[in-house]
Amino acid sequence: MTTPRPTPTKLNVDSTDGVTLHTEIHGHDDAPTVVLSHAWACSTALWEPVVDALGPHYRVVLYDQRGHGRSTAPARTGYSTTALADDLSAVLDATVPAGGKAVLGGHSMGGMTVMAAARRPQVRDRVAAALLASTGSANLTATSRVLPTPARLRRLTATGHRLLLTAPLPLGPNTPITRAGLKYVAMAPDTAPETVHRCARLVHACPTTTRARWGNVLATLDIDSDAAALELPTVLAHGTSDRLTPIAHTHHMANVLPRCEQIIELPGMGHMTPLEAPDHLAAAITELVATHLGTDHANSTTEA
Repeated sequence: MTTPRPTPTKLNVDSTDGVTLHTEIHGHDDAPTVVLSHAWACSTALWEPVVDALGPHYRVVLYDQRGHGRSTAPARTGYSTTALADDLSAVLDATVPAGGKAVLGGHSMGGMTVMAAARRPQVRDRVAAALLASTGSANLTATSRVLPTPARLRRLTATGHRLLLTAPLPLGPNTPITRAGLKYVAMAPDTAPETVHRCARLVHACPTTTRARWGNVLATLDIDSDAAALELPTVLAHGTSDRLTPIAHTHHMANVLPRCEQIIELPGMGHMTPLEAPDHLAAAITELVATHLGTDHANSTTEA
């Protein structure tokens, strides 16, 4: 029987341009702090399986990216990697006590957020180490395998991927057909139906405008220079069956990041690793906490 998740502390964090970020703090104030940033078209709910896997031994901070979940949407000009860095910096200021440090994790656009904020003092002063899961730093549309085509048609395929990211179209009703499409794009072929349902609820809840405007940012993403400035011990985790952001991105980032400590390949997993492989991500976070925050919680994912 699953133990009910305790009710988190909720707060609103104001970012630099007036956007209000819905933020949650799970766990006890005296526990090691972990801050997690979610993917495009998702919300804090993406990380719930990881929070459950970590158990009660951590103080886990989640927040909705601008325009997602219960955070407010910016003006049209408020969609950029700079805005992502502003928001993460505001959350770190509000939730990581002065003089303390956290382990920082990001999935997909959340990982891009971490890299975009590499030069911010909040990351330098309040973060001890980072986990980047299923993410990339450049050339997303050119490398995606959602629309497989011969090499001679790669440019056409990149255009198709750009349209998939940026089209301000509704996804339609949450049906077996749309879930099958989402599963193909973002998850492993053998993903359990209940996990696919969970993913579909997240993605279908994202406003169309938010999805399209962030898609425009991702379509032209190039933050290699920011990644090269991330002077933190970093672990990379990636599913080997990720079509949306293939694992080649992790091997590229391993050569760009100055302190990449480990690559964790997740065999057969797709893009949505917080839902597909929460125990693996929780174990990576546990190891980062034990190594870089000086706190031994090596068994925390099994004691809960």
